[in-house]
Amino acid sequence: MMTKYSPIKRLAAFGAVAFILAACSVPDAKISSSASSSSAASSAAGSASAKYLVENVGDRVFFATDRSVLDASARGTLVRQAEWLNQNGGINLTIEGHADERGTREYNLALGARRANAVRDFLISQGVSANRLQTISFGKERPVSLCSEESCWSKNRRSVSTIR
Repeated sequence: MMTKYSPIKRLAAFGAVAFILAACSVPDAKISSSASSSSAASSAAGSASAKYLVENVGDRVFFATDRSVLDASARGTLVRQAEWLNQNGGINLTIEGHADERGTREYNLALGARRANAVRDFLISQGVSANRLQTISFGKERPVSLCSEESCWSKNRRSVSTIR
């Protein structure tokens, strides 16, 4: 007997697979095994990694419903990102804009673009060169939390900075 899966179950399965694949694609920090390398060089290499960005600087900011305005918490995270980028001149970022599931695909793609551009503009205002920043909108296509409640929607209304 064939089992028919609901669209929500398919979406949840797809989201889980996408999350696992995305987690596997994050590059690890490269650590020198040379005995002659100094601990400062190792520390600098570690601070220029995707893991360092996520764990120590902060890679995402969140937005209110239907908004692309940066609140105080978001600006604090982005000030740390700008400082980190200014200390690591060889790092370029892709800034992803995301939205929750409500609204049309087109509306959410435009909203995600406004959110990513708000982050980009803030980083530029903090001295980061524009040519180091690229934006992309995923709209509602890549949720991190799947449910039709504010607790999930608030996690999906975000911008995520990734090293490219």
